[in-house]
Amino acid sequence: MSCKQICITLAAVCSVLLVIVLVRTFTLVPRKDAVIACKTADSDFIKLTDQIVKRFQRALQIKTISFKRGEYNRDQLLLLSSHLEKSFPLVHSSPLVKLDIIANYSRLYTITGSNTSLTPYLLAAHLDVVPAIPEEWEFPPFEAQIKDEYIYARGAIDFKQGIMGILEALEYLLSKGFKPNRSFYIAFGHDEEVTGVDGARAVGQELQARGLKKLEFLLDEGLAVLNGFIPGIQKTVALIGIGEKGFLTLKLHVKGEAGHSSMPLKETAIGILAKAVVKIEDNPLPSMLGYGPEKEMLEHLAHEMPLAARIIMSNLWLFGPLVSWFFSQKPATNAIIRTVTSVTMFNGGVKTNVLPSDATAYINHRIHPAQSLQEIIDYDKAIINDDRVKLSVEDSMVAASGSPSGENDFGYQIISNSIRQIWTNATTAPGMMIGNTDTKHYKDFTNNIYRFSPTVMFPGDEKRFHGVNEPLLFGNTDTRHYSMITKNIYRFSPTVMFLGDEKRFHGINERISKKNLEQAINFYYHIITNADENSLTNIHQHSDEL
Repeated sequence: MSCKQICITLAAVCSVLLVIVLVRTFTLVPRKDAVIACKTADSDFIKLTDQIVKRFQRALQIKTISFKRGEYNRDQLLLLSSHLEKSFPLVHSSPLVKLDIIANYSRLYTITGSNTSLTPYLLAAHLDVVPAIPEEWEFPPFEAQIKDEYIYARGAIDFKQGIMGILEALEYLLSKGFKPNRSFYIAFGHDEEVTGVDGARAVGQELQARGLKKLEFLLDEGLAVLNGFIPGIQKTVALIGIGEKGFLTLKLHVKGEAGHSSMPLKETAIGILAKAVVKIEDNPLPSMLGYGPEKEMLEHLAHEMPLAARIIMSNLWLFGPLVSWFFSQKPATNAIIRTVTSVTMFNGGVKTNVLPSDATAYINHRIHPAQSLQEIIDYDKAIINDDRVKLSVEDSMVAASGSPSGENDFGYQIISNSIRQIWTNATTAPGMMIGNTDTKHYKDFTNNIYRFSPTVMFPGDEKRFHGVNEPLLFGNTDTRHYSMITKNIYRFSPTVMFLGDEKRFHGINERISKKNLEQAINFYYHIITNADENSLTNIHQHSDEL
């Protein structure tokens, strides 16, 4: 082939690639059905009152702390249950609602609809919270004080706003004579923060024992309403979790020879183990970009990005390696595209002048949905390549595969539509939880499991989650315990977050704004009313304005 022919061939190939790239760039736009925005002037808008705020504050003041598996504040859980029953008299007296106490503390509500041909759905939340160190907080973490329209307390966004939001919405509906067509369940586990093995798992087993075969969808806490988190996107982005990473905790153990430090061996147990740990940290697992829910997320958001980024994100088949490199530069985005590794514990030696006879380390992997547990174990063994280092599995959970998020998938679209009715300027997209939730205990009932918390976040808010001034959820939830009853699990928290708020999650100064609390209540109101229809074409229409 002559040089001219080679040039012509290359030009033709480049032209074809260019056409494909441009076509995908300008046509890969997800369809969004028109929705009627929820306005404060609507007669069915649930306005935040002092009574609602006080009920919420009281729920936050009850210290339903989970410390470890099987160790939680039982008296406080009973106190919170009493508060819920006093606060929502219609919910707890209506003939349409049946409450069952599961495993002594978890709560399962069954709301009976008139149309038995419609498949029921389930709304999940949890009663417990993580511990807090009062000295680090601006306000005592269990006083629920208000400053600048923000309510500061442990559980403000993880996840007592979900509990109170769901019940406030249902109480309001019952007060207006609501009689559902579609049956649904509300499940509040009591030990989600310590894996939910006593609470949500028992709820899932109870539903199975009743003969429940399928749920239309399940909505639990999860991703949130984000502001400024995604470079290049000015709009608010609401991510609906359609899958979540698995996890694998490995124990590395080396048995060495004891002795005295005056006569050191060539290698000690600590030295051998340290080399293994360095190998693990120096050899991250490969990028799995394009093989999990992250691909759908980026393609959904591409149309909101500037042109250059839109071209790249719409054509991951071509620019995937570039995106993988870019995402690898920051921990938060790196966690989206691959199985990540953290060395969390290292123990060895008992005295300064004694050679240790053994050493142990613990490695925690958060596993991308495209990879298996065994694949990660085999990778670690190959990287360490030292028979003296023994690996054993301490704990594990398989990653949750993606729930459906297409244009005709009822559960996903109900959540997406409800979000856009509350946050009218938001764009919705499927996402992946980098932590784990209790929805796994319900997955055998549905393929449609969604993870979303109706919380608005701005840059910096992510630090408050399980931290100081908390407003968002990025950790584990009860979804895994429902995996036997549904595959349709979605994870979303109605939490508004700005960049920086993520540090409050399980951190210091967890908080939620009063406006966001109002939004959360109305979000769940729309979930219940929208899901009560038998198809996506009958989305809730608002009452006439006052």
